[in-house]
Amino acid sequence: MERYEIRLSGSGGQGLLLGGIILAEGAINDGRNSVQTQSYGPEARGGASKSEVIISSEEIDFPKVRNCDILLSLTQKAYDEYNEGLKEDGILIVDSSVNAVKSGNIKIYSIPIIDSAVKDLGKPMVTNIVALGVLVEITKVISKESLEKAVLERVPKGTEELNRKALAKGYEIANKLM
Repeated sequence: MERYEIRLSGSGGQGLLLGGIILAEGAINDGRNSVQTQSYGPEARGGASKSEVIISSEEIDFPKVRNCDILLSLTQKAYDEYNEGLKEDGILIVDSSVNAVKSGNIKIYSIPIIDSAVKDLGKPMVTNIVALGVLVEITKVISKESLEKAVLERVPKGTEELNRKALAKGYEIANKLM
């Protein structure tokens, strides 16, 4: 059985709730079962938020992440709040601004996700799409084709090319560190 429990975390307004929906839809595009849940602090914009996605080849009986295989954190606050429950041999992907603590056999990838969206693409609003590109390039949890299809179905009309560039940037910066 193939099963991934994934937590995307950052601050409200970074688009990770949409990112979770896109990741779940990408898994469905690949013919797998998927469920997505989300929560965010009372501050919403600027407060810590998380989106959880479970991808499985089997039926999913509980929608919440219990044993996180993959954790993405874009802010220190989100990392501090949501890093519990990452498996001993899990994968931790953090923005390079986050100070992550090594424990167990966790593989840590520190990648300039936010800087790439802001400096290379000139658009902080595509940080979530860059992050999805990074996550999929590192973990291969879904195919790139299914991810791109899900992204293009969800982003506002007229931003498709920018979002394609954001995905490509995510793949590129992840490849540099692998």
